[in-house]
Amino acid sequence: MTADLDRLGFAGALDPDLIGSQLTSAQRQLVEIMRAVTGDARVIAFDEPTSSLSEYEVAALFSLIRRLRDQGIAIVYVSHRMQEIFQLADRIAVLRDGALAGVQDAAATSEGELVRLMVGRDLSTMFVRQNTATDRLVLDVRGVSTDAVRDIDLRIHAGEVVGLAGLIGAGRSELALALAGDLPIHRGTVTLDGTTLRSGRPGEVIRAGLGLAPEERKAQALLLHRSIRDNTSLVVLDRLRRWRFVRRSAERALAQEYTDRLRVRAPSIEHEVRKLSGGNQQKVVLARWLARKPKVLILDEPTRGIDVGAKAEIYRIIADLAKEGVAILVISSELPEVLGLADRIVVMQSGRITGELSRDEATEEAILNLAMADDLVPALTPGAFA
Repeated sequence: MTADLDRLGFAGALDPDLIGSQLTSAQRQLVEIMRAVTGDARVIAFDEPTSSLSEYEVAALFSLIRRLRDQGIAIVYVSHRMQEIFQLADRIAVLRDGALAGVQDAAATSEGELVRLMVGRDLSTMFVRQNTATDRLVLDVRGVSTDAVRDIDLRIHAGEVVGLAGLIGAGRSELALALAGDLPIHRGTVTLDGTTLRSGRPGEVIRAGLGLAPEERKAQALLLHRSIRDNTSLVVLDRLRRWRFVRRSAERALAQEYTDRLRVRAPSIEHEVRKLSGGNQQKVVLARWLARKPKVLILDEPTRGIDVGAKAEIYRIIADLAKEGVAILVISSELPEVLGLADRIVVMQSGRITGELSRDEATEEAILNLAMADDLVPALTPGAFA
């Protein structure tokens, strides 16, 4: 096995004596890749192979793929990451709604052209939305500190979309989990529509009207081996019970209503969630919270791991929810996404808020300036771009 790892360029990345249950997701990915390339295959398909790999491992994988290509092996590389596609591909085939939308020569096409094939329109139209924010304060966070964040002040109004930006490790996801009751709050208050929430009470938070679609939907949100129906009804079972029994007809009707509304592509609501695409899995997570009719919805990396077409649909859902008066907090590492969706952008670094930008003030440069505020020289401190 060690020789196989050396061949892959991943020497030292994996202990050959580990058993499957001891492997991290990245290590399991390496084992799957190794198994694919150590046989006598003449065609190898890679389906989102870099989703859990480090930069070093990605570079090694790309080097391997190029060697395999040079040896005459045909490579099918499936990815939603445009940069990877253009680095590796000779030709690019685009699928939309299960049909072939077009095949382009990689050297003669552009990212914009591929996006148009994927969604049927230009990427610039994906973020068009009206300002629907009202004066009604729904979420009021004052002086919140946890093990990961400190002195957080944050306010979101009904119909407002607030973006939460920052580099990896800034504490954005930890803040979301604390607001949802999953992590303890040591100091400060969280008030939802006039009700002060108690720390560490996720059930109470849900009943008060706050929902969280977490960053890792497969690990933190979905019951992968259960149906769309089961996953959609999970947080509204108390509303579907008669005596001590769930009314199955009401549960099916509710799941079908939100599956249709969010355009989840599946044979039926009894389809297992693990068999859905990443975009449709994310829609099931959103369907769950829409069924609960939240006052506040926190979306942590809502478009991670999904294709451009599914992203456009998620953006439409966010805009529709804002029109309905839901207060939305969007956490995203993709700056164009934050800039396109948010009415205001709050930026974090090292567990604290370093600044806030209005829609008119916000640029990628200004966001990064705040996200690295502690690391920049005085000439580039917050306000330098004002």
